Parts: sequence; C-alpha cells; structure tokens
Amino acid sequence: MAIPDFQTFMRPMLEAVKNGQEYRVRDLYQPLRLVLQLSETDIQELLPSGKQAKYANRVLWAKFHLVKAGVLLSSARGAVKITERGQQLLKEIPDRIDMKVLNRFPEYVAFRGSKPSIVNAINEVETEPDHLKQIPPDEQLDTLYAELSAALADELLAQVRALTPQQFEILVVQLLVAMGYGGSVRDAGQALGRSGDNGIDGMIKQDPLGLDRVYLQAKRWQNTVHSPEIRTFAGSLTYHRASKGVFITTSTFSDGARKTAEQIGNIILIGGETLADLMIQYGVGVLIRSTYQVKKIDSDFFEGI
Repeated sequence: MAIPDFQTFMRPMLEAVKNGQEYRVRDLYQPLRLVLQLSETDIQELLPSGKQAKYANRVLWAKFHLVKAGVLLSSARGAVKITERGQQLLKEIPDRIDMKVLNRFPEYVAFRGSKPSIVNAINEVETEPDHLKQIPPDEQLDTLYAELSAALADELLAQVRALTPQQFEILVVQLLVAMGYGGSVRDAGQALGRSGDNGIDGMIKQDPLGLDRVYLQAKRWQNTVHSPEIRTFAGSLTYHRASKGVFITTSTFSDGARKTAEQIGNIILIGGETLADLMIQYGVGVLIRSTYQVKKIDSDFFEGI
C-alpha cells in the first residue's frame, strides 16, 4: 500500500509514547509500521531523490510538527517524550490528529505564520495541487524536481529526434566524452565514422590512453529496435574483433532485443529515455537555470563540540 501522508503518523506517534518515557525516533519506526499495517517493502520505498526512505521522512516530519505544537518534547538528539499537552490532546481528540488540530496551540500558529518561508508556503495544504497535498516540504521539492526533470527529458528527446543522423552521431560522442570516455571531443570525433561499413557507426576510447575501445551503433530511429538489429551489431563486433559495444537509439528496445543483448553479454543498450536522462545528468544540451541549496543540521558537528 502507499505510504500515508505525514499527518497520519501524528496520532500513532503520540499513542506510542503516551506512557511518558523517552523514545528514540528510530525505535518508533517498527511500532508505527505495525499500527499502520505497512509491509517491509512499503517502508523501503525511496523519495524521488533516492536519498531517503519515504516512510522515515514522513515519520520525522510528523515529529517535527508535534514538537512545534508542544505536544512532544525533543529532549535529546533523536529522542522524543510526550508532554502534558500531548496527553491531554489524546484524551480530547478521539480520532485523527493533524495540522488543523494543532492550530489550537498558539505556538504552532506562530510557527506557521511567523515569516514567509518554504515550510509555510508549501504546507498550505488547502491550496496545493492535489498530488502534493499532505506531503512534507522536502519531499515536495523532490517530487517537483522529478517532474521538472521528466518534462525536460521529454523536451530534450524531441530535440534529439529532430537532428540529422550525422548530428546525432556527434551528440553521442559529446555525451560519451562528458561521461569520461574518449579523452577529448576532438580525438573521439576523429574516431567516429572511420570504421567504414560492416555495421559500425564509430568507435571511442574507453580510457584516455586508448588502451581499449568501445564500438558504437548510433541510430536516430522512431521505430522499436528488435533482436535482428542487435544480432547484426554483435556480428559487426566479431568482425572488428571488438570486445564491447554500445547500441544507442532515440527509440526503444523490444524485450527480445534486451534479452538478446543480455545473452550476448558485451553489448550495452541505451534507449531514448535513458539517453535523455544521461544528457541531463552530464550536462549535455542543457543549461542550469537556477540552483538552490537545501541545508540541514549537522548533528555530528554539535556532538563534537
């Protein structure tokens, strides 16, 4: 099942600590998982950034808001303890505890309205797009970044498909050089297209010294690439006594083509979506429009003082 929004964790978290003892937040992960009936697979789901589990992120944001409302006390690094206010809230509210409930406390209202900030701006759940409602701020940033990247990848691939076959081959070389292959673009460009026919579009150095080479098939196609094209490329590699090959296309590969490449073992397949993602990752054909730094507390720094 899907990980619930962070507000859903608020009441279970208060219930888990209502005996008044101090708990490390990480020790609450398993009890909360059982209460919310989440599987081990569920809690391993990552945020769009891939840097943190979505489950842990939402638990931490629930704790953050409860502390700001004064119903939890963050008594030590990574530890929480329920307050008298929290005990009273559990008695007064028999069901869901969320941000609207926490608005009864002046400290929480002051926190949310104290100054313009990204936390306040994107926590206004009534005015957010439906797919971003109830999502913690950092997760919203991750989600928006993923959506922007996906839109950019679509636009980028459309631009690539409009290139001539020769321009596409040049683009492939520039990408591979940006990834660390081929030394300089000039050296790699000299290698491209020099192998003549026999099914090879070009070659590029695998290392700056040229001790090993990767042979390329660069196809600006609209139709799906199937197994026969992969087998033909494999035959060309054998003809050139090449140990490795990369088949790059603006289209997609059939399941049969992927299985054939896997069986052959020395051919890497790069389809249109992967090509666009690599171009974005290595800065080929794209510009950085804006840069934002999202910082967090360095707990190790404070422990070392």
